[in-house]
Amino acid sequence: MQDIPAIAKIAHDKGAVVLMDNTWATPLYFRAFEKGVDLSIQAGTKYIGGHSDIMFGCVSAAPKTLPALKTVVQAMGLCVGPDDMYLALRGLRTLGVRLARHNESGLRVARWLAQRPEVLRVLHPALESDPGYKIWQRDFSGACGLFSIVLKPAAEKSVHAFMNALALFGMGFSWGGFESLVILFDCSEYRTATKWAPGGPTLRFHIGLENPDDLLADLECGFAAMAAAK
Repeated sequence: MQDIPAIAKIAHDKGAVVLMDNTWATPLYFRAFEKGVDLSIQAGTKYIGGHSDIMFGCVSAAPKTLPALKTVVQAMGLCVGPDDMYLALRGLRTLGVRLARHNESGLRVARWLAQRPEVLRVLHPALESDPGYKIWQRDFSGACGLFSIVLKPAAEKSVHAFMNALALFGMGFSWGGFESLVILFDCSEYRTATKWAPGGPTLRFHIGLENPDDLLADLECGFAAMAAAK
């Protein structure tokens, strides 16, 4: 969790423009312009759409950068298709209630996973144990359903057994829809600012709108399969 206001101040002192991807929290849970951001990007394929059936993205600008953004948009002829715009507007009508459910269920699952003996740590800024918790608590008004866990060192076949045993979690790289998802990932090839050394296999979860009791029962089955595969 980065200190966006502090970064924005440094950037503005140098005359730079601050660009931020605000897809994780959405403008409902993080007021980007109030924190010094000049351009805020939203992947509409995620929570704006909410149903994994849209190709859409948008950029919002603070007042001082809006004229420049308008110039670029007009020069390049950028616009969204009518069908995708319809789906985006549909998603916005339920964004508040969906995010509240993602937030509540995500935290419940994250806290449950943090107590599991197979889990080394949970990477979720809204957990008190997370290094970024104080920044999240200061600047954000909520969280979403996307977070990761680091498992204790385990054989690849055991991790695969865990994932294959899940019935309610799909496997996919996208997120922000109504369905819960999980992927096994290693971002060492893409991370450049700091070295990625989590200490064990890393799973990224997106907690959807299913009943959280059912999701916890599904994860219990996954851990049972993981133990059996050792």
